[in-house]
Amino acid sequence: MKKRYLRGILGSAFLACMMLGATGCSESVMDEINKNTSNPPVNSVDGRFQLTNAIMSMAFTTYGGLYSWTAASYTEQIFGDGGSQMMYAELRDPLVTAAPTTFNNEWNNTYHNLLNIAQMIAKCENGVNAGQEDLEGMGRVLRVMGFSALTLLHGDIPYSEALRDYIRNPKLDKQEDIYADLLKEIDLAITCLENAKEKGSANVGVQDILFQGDVGKWLGFAYAVKSRLLLDGSLRYPGNYTLALQSAEAALDNGFAGAELSIFNGVDADNSWAAYFRSRHYSGACATVACLMEERQDPRLPIYAADLFETGVLYAPAGDAAMAESIDNVGGPLWLKNEAATIHLFSEASLRFIIAECKARLGQDFQNDFREGVKASIADYVKSAGNANVGIDDPEAYISSLGTVGLKEVMIQKYLSQSRDEQIETYNDLRRLIAGGENYVTLQNPNNTDNGQNRWPYCLPYGNSDVVSNPNVAAAFGSGNSAGYYIFTIPLWIFSN
Repeated sequence: MKKRYLRGILGSAFLACMMLGATGCSESVMDEINKNTSNPPVNSVDGRFQLTNAIMSMAFTTYGGLYSWTAASYTEQIFGDGGSQMMYAELRDPLVTAAPTTFNNEWNNTYHNLLNIAQMIAKCENGVNAGQEDLEGMGRVLRVMGFSALTLLHGDIPYSEALRDYIRNPKLDKQEDIYADLLKEIDLAITCLENAKEKGSANVGVQDILFQGDVGKWLGFAYAVKSRLLLDGSLRYPGNYTLALQSAEAALDNGFAGAELSIFNGVDADNSWAAYFRSRHYSGACATVACLMEERQDPRLPIYAADLFETGVLYAPAGDAAMAESIDNVGGPLWLKNEAATIHLFSEASLRFIIAECKARLGQDFQNDFREGVKASIADYVKSAGNANVGIDDPEAYISSLGTVGLKEVMIQKYLSQSRDEQIETYNDLRRLIAGGENYVTLQNPNNTDNGQNRWPYCLPYGNSDVVSNPNVAAAFGSGNSAGYYIFTIPLWIFSN
């Protein structure tokens, strides 16, 4: 078949040359032979068409897929059950928790998306989208989100040499260096978006499924991403509290009211959490969250711990082996049955709690920011319930019942708020707080330790595709019986002191 195919190509080339007569066969003619005009090269495609996939993949694969589902078990915001993958996460089985195959798809697909984003940015710098700073700024925001997720989940990762087709085995960059570069990258994104906003640029249109081409909203989002990145690094750099506060307030000044994907209709487009629950029932309500809500008479409790299977079991104690092995038994959040629920890349409530935490640490009045955070979270919970029509009559009464609060309550309410679908950031928060000796949220899973050995992962293992093919990643992953077990013993640079 291959020989016949080659003869066909050569025959076509010969025919083309004969048609040119005595003038000979030029290189330009040869270049056109056998070109697939229905599948043009990537560098000729308008980058705005790549933006749609970049947003969708960031929401589905990186922030709304297995990374988030598993982190939700580690943070005890969602109970993992169903006798399979999430059960092993709930039971902290090290043979699964530390395995390179566990997050291989998410590792690969996030890097694939980052390659797509890199191509998009390159086209804005010197290509078919040259000078389109709105598209470039959007791409750079997404690039920061993708790489920050990878390094905050995995630690040292391929970065400076990644996504280069001439480097087969990219080195691992130190997290400290990656963090510093991402801060530069988000500043560049902000500059691009500010310039685009001033010029009134509108090069993206409907391909932007997040903000419909609204550059001002992207600018607010960029400042929010910067504030979160700064806060994540505050254990290493205490001065970041001031900088994170400034960025968070700049986000609000630019109209930030959350970044959430809302294209789902429950018919031909489903929220990833709901699709996962419908197909496998691996998610339920956890007592660690439910009990905090019960203590506060929190009106969000019926939304978080609903009797989804009419068994009378609303939630499960973290790490309960018998319940983890069951299916169609543990109740759970109503958003798991709402295929049209939005996916957050960054909620308004999370930003409000960043402001409250920073102000609290800086000795400033944060009570109103705290109240706004709780109010935004309650509104999001109600919206997430969908057709269940669960309302909260008087959210202000609940907020008032909390009284004047301290930093601990700020972090607890942020934890409850992010139980909706921002568990990756909660995982970051908990590791940062635990390293600083601030155990504001007490984890209850008895499997977090086993015979005196830690089994609560400080990070996630690398993806198998690189463990088996890149010697640099393989060396970091380790070999033998203890391969991958570094995740239980070595805190990440950014979450250690």
